[in-house]
Amino acid sequence: MLGLGAAGLAAAPYVQRGTESVLSAVSGKDPTGVTGLLPNGGGFRYYSVAASVPRRGTRDYGLTVGGLVERRARHSLGELRAMPQRRIVRDVQCVTGWRVPSTPFEGVPLSHILDLAGVRPEATAVRFTCFDGIYSESLTLEQARRDDVLVALSMQDEPVSHQHGGPVRLYVAPMYFYKSAKWLSGIELTREVEPGYWEKRGYDIDGWVGRSNGRDDAPTAA
Repeated sequence: MLGLGAAGLAAAPYVQRGTESVLSAVSGKDPTGVTGLLPNGGGFRYYSVAASVPRRGTRDYGLTVGGLVERRARHSLGELRAMPQRRIVRDVQCVTGWRVPSTPFEGVPLSHILDLAGVRPEATAVRFTCFDGIYSESLTLEQARRDDVLVALSMQDEPVSHQHGGPVRLYVAPMYFYKSAKWLSGIELTREVEPGYWEKRGYDIDGWVGRSNGRDDAPTAA
């Protein structure tokens, strides 16, 4: 019995990693979000509003910038990697209650990409679209220019995985995680804020942690 117990302890890390891999694979094909209730080692709950999401990589990824700008653009993954990068370590907070503390993200400050495009005077907001074909988000121009809003290429000191919205996702550090759109593919400057996917379903447009969606439970930022 002691021998079996020792063998079980030795095998536990491999069983855990295998379980996490299975949960990750299953959740990626679950548009209902039910698998988001399952535990996983990283503390994150995977969720997608699309039945399936195509994979993008160095050869076929492109981030378009358009709308009310002076210079429309399409940035490849390589071009984004060559731009100035910023690293932010904060708690990730979901509006449903789960939290992952001290999570590092690194990427291009969104303000840098906006400056490259040249924002026209009549623009007051930014709309984000995703290559899942369904999800969208928006920020005011003032919010988008904050220094803690990134076009993120790295998460937890690794390239952003497909499950986490890679190869490129939005990261809005001071807001609930639904504002940090996964599988980012488009940035559009608009005249006014256009409600995103969850805002159309009742979530607050301004998703400040601890100050929106009826919550007052802001965690301490790392």
